Amino acid sequence: MQILEFILQVLLGLTSLLLTLFILMHKGRGGGLSDMFGGGMAQAVSSSGSAERVLNYLTISIALVWFLSIVGLGLITKFQVL
Repeated sequence: MQILEFILQVLLGLTSLLLTLFILMHKGRGGGLSDMFGGGMAQAVSSSGSAERVLNYLTISIALVWFLSIVGLGLITKFQVL
């Protein structure tokens, strides 16, 4: 059971970093963090609609894996025999 818990913790850490990165890569709706990291230049680069759809799909997929790893860790913690 400790191996599964370790795997879920590593997965949670990796997906947290990826989720943060993918959210910051989204096109801004005006102001905010996306403009702080060169939002004006990013608009010219990410003008493709298909690239934005792929980024949305990846963000949702990573968020789902992130959520499931949290639920898994919670279940392991709740039913762990001391």
